[in-house]
Amino acid sequence: MTHFLVTDENPTGYRLEDILGLIRNDVIKRATKIMEDGKPEARHVLDNNIKILGLISQAIALAEDSTRVLARHLGPSVPGKPRIGKS
Repeated sequence: MTHFLVTDENPTGYRLEDILGLIRNDVIKRATKIMEDGKPEARHVLDNNIKILGLISQAIALAEDSTRVLARHLGPSVPGKPRIGKS
């Protein structure tokens, strides 16, 4: 069972792209705190964070695309009735 995403059991959950956006914001905040640190470890972590940000941005774009496809072809979601898959 999912704890964060919108489901029949969790109607007040978040869309995937919203959670990923929050995570991206947190990574950006952490990255800005170490961007002036010249230690090799800090540079390494910053480089990793930049790569992670790119991957998260790609994941957000994919999630938004899925949301658009579902809305365009199957209409708005209705509680208790999945647009695709099993209930």
